[in-house]
Amino acid sequence: MLQKLKNELINKANEDRKIKMLRYFKTGKGEYGEGDIFLGISNPHIRSSIKPYITTLTIDEISELLRSKEHEFRLAALIIMVERYRRKSGDRELIVDLYINSTEYVNNWDLVDCSAHYILGPWLESREKSILYEFANSGNIWKQRIAIMSTFHFIKKNREFKDTFDIADILLTHKEDLIHKAVGWMIREVGNISIIEEEKFLKNRYNKMPRTMLRYAIEKFPRDKRTEYLKGRI
Repeated sequence: MLQKLKNELINKANEDRKIKMLRYFKTGKGEYGEGDIFLGISNPHIRSSIKPYITTLTIDEISELLRSKEHEFRLAALIIMVERYRRKSGDRELIVDLYINSTEYVNNWDLVDCSAHYILGPWLESREKSILYEFANSGNIWKQRIAIMSTFHFIKKNREFKDTFDIADILLTHKEDLIHKAVGWMIREVGNISIIEEEKFLKNRYNKMPRTMLRYAIEKFPRDKRTEYLKGRI
């Protein structure tokens, strides 16, 4: 069953797309995606190929797929996990355990962003959230992105911002651009619900933030207000 899915995905591979993806996902020496292997399969092709397998693959088969060296196989596994989590409540704890124990394979921003707030977010909604803080303090860029992105669920579902802000504080002076973007994005999402809460958070922090983080956070502010923030005049 698993090999059949892999073969279907391989048949959708495209060499030109592969070359573009290698550049786009920064796979060169010293870049964040160094050494990642791409086949050149589009997301729509991945999503269409996995449909018959969402409820039929075993957890062990999903785990094997997630541990693949090919990026698109890992992406397929994560999309299956998200859909399986939604559809089969009896599998949720198994899916969450697999996710938490396989973060070394959730190792690019697209893999994090398609999964964290659909798996960990809902699971932790009414549970103790210490694992997010463990991830935020881990020093591992992908665990840190998982931590902040998981809070997207709390923002959207519960209009609850505390964990977003607390994790943003942990990551506020992070050195990596991918974390700056994720943190700024989540702060902006808070602002989409409560601009008052966003500005309250920004007030004593905006002048300490990396520029990219701040730009992402204030992206939807009126132009004049954005200028005031960027010039440090708030």
